[in-house]
Amino acid sequence: MKLLVKSGGRGAVAEWQECFRKADPRISVHWWEDEGVAPEAVDYALVWDPRPGWLASLPNLKMVFSSGAGVEHITRDPGWPRHLPLIRMGGPETDQRMGEYIAWACLSLLRETRHFALGQAAAEWRHKANPFAATERRVGIMGLGNLGSRAAAMLQGLGFPVRGWSRSRKNLPGVVSYAGADELAEFLAGTDILVCLLPSTPETAGLIDGRLLAKLPPGADVVNAGRGSHLVVADLLAALDSGHLGGAVLDVFEEEPLPAASPLWSHPKVIVTPHVASEASRQGRAGYVAGVIADFEAGRPLPNRYDPIRGY
Repeated sequence: MKLLVKSGGRGAVAEWQECFRKADPRISVHWWEDEGVAPEAVDYALVWDPRPGWLASLPNLKMVFSSGAGVEHITRDPGWPRHLPLIRMGGPETDQRMGEYIAWACLSLLRETRHFALGQAAAEWRHKANPFAATERRVGIMGLGNLGSRAAAMLQGLGFPVRGWSRSRKNLPGVVSYAGADELAEFLAGTDILVCLLPSTPETAGLIDGRLLAKLPPGADVVNAGRGSHLVVADLLAALDSGHLGGAVLDVFEEEPLPAASPLWSHPKVIVTPHVASEASRQGRAGYVAGVIADFEAGRPLPNRYDPIRGY
């Protein structure tokens, strides 16, 4: 079985090969621009931001894997092979890492670590008392799939009350569940830290705008580890500057890398991370891909398969 990889740059190929050797030695791994591999010999592709038209040039391709949780970098190509299974990256390690990131982000906002980091950078002793405990800050998660479910469980372990909102109602231990547009306002009104883990769909584009943010309680915080397209940055900045919002942790952006001129970099209430929230190790991703290939070859159901009707 031949797998072409376009993820991490050419320098990562040797590591990918070793990772797949450990996961399943039957999978032969090659760099996507390797001229020694005939296009018709390729069975699978693991990619990030493939060149338009390239996937369609592989006539015997069986399945496409995104090396991250999102697939927009693939589906924006008008010619991507829609008849093939498209698999989003997942697995226990991805879920765990997202849970860790969300727990860190909520604790960071709770304890106002941005304030202390700015003090350290200025060599100033900026003492500030923390008025809340985790038990007093309600976290609301938008998106309760595998990532959101893991984050909810970890947050509850830290003492945060957790509520969730999604397209359809979910039944998760200890989580107050809301569903659909009719229940969004009630969900927001009881949310002190808003966490966005939604997929990218036409319905979620620009969802976190000034109108939505105004429905949060004064002093609420925002964490976006879903998609950059969810957030209207100008509206977020206005809400932060007015004092309606207390702070934000952002991991995803409309344009990546985030341009140096973006006001988000220097805003005193914003923490920026470079799209690393749920990024699993290469060994973890290789193990996941090998497992899905085994499922496919055996005719078993495939996890995390992109549904063009739902948009994720």
